[in-house]
Amino acid sequence: MAAKDAAIRKRTQIAKANRTMFTWVAVVSVVFGFALVGSIFLAQKIFFNEKVLAEKNNTITILNKDNSSVSELESQVRVLDTNQALALAKAKPTDQAIQVILDALPSDANSLALGASLQNVLLKGINGLSLQSLQVDPVVGVESLNTSSFVQSATPVKSTTQSQITFRFSVKGNEGALKEALTRLERSIRAIDITSLTIENQGSDRLMTVEARAFYEPVRTVELKNKVVKP
Repeated sequence: MAAKDAAIRKRTQIAKANRTMFTWVAVVSVVFGFALVGSIFLAQKIFFNEKVLAEKNNTITILNKDNSSVSELESQVRVLDTNQALALAKAKPTDQAIQVILDALPSDANSLALGASLQNVLLKGINGLSLQSLQVDPVVGVESLNTSSFVQSATPVKSTTQSQITFRFSVKGNEGALKEALTRLERSIRAIDITSLTIENQGSDRLMTVEARAFYEPVRTVELKNKVVKP
């Protein structure tokens, strides 16, 4: 009987020891799981912070580079103010010399303004010259033609001719008048590139047909933007 009681006590102690071991294993597993999750979260946090710091350092580098270029840019503008060729080409005596450059390369594709300049300034007032025809093409994807005038497109379409305006005209006159017209185009403040030129004899006069293009530079906007860095 005593031997049987001793065996029962041993089995009870073994069962208790097993439950205790299971409890400790479960507790250690939970602690290890929390520690592992915490370590992963901490590593992700550190990695994310490094990405944010890298972007901040990149922004600081760009700003420092831009700020260092300001003084050089101001110096170049002051040098332009002393340029005699630009000073002679100013539309108004009060304009700065750099305004001549801005006028020579407008920021928008204003085909109507170019046509008016050709008709009323460059090709007008030449003795012995008569304007036969003039056509200025709206810039594809930037300007459109409505019933009254060219209008700027709200969503410009990129194209290979986006920064140029093509036009053509025909003038009739003597040799001196045609030469004066070409000289005016050459001396124009606008950059004009003649792509085709033909001259036909018509009695004592000559008919000159010119195909050319003028240029513009779309306005550039410099602004600071917020960038979202995702984990």
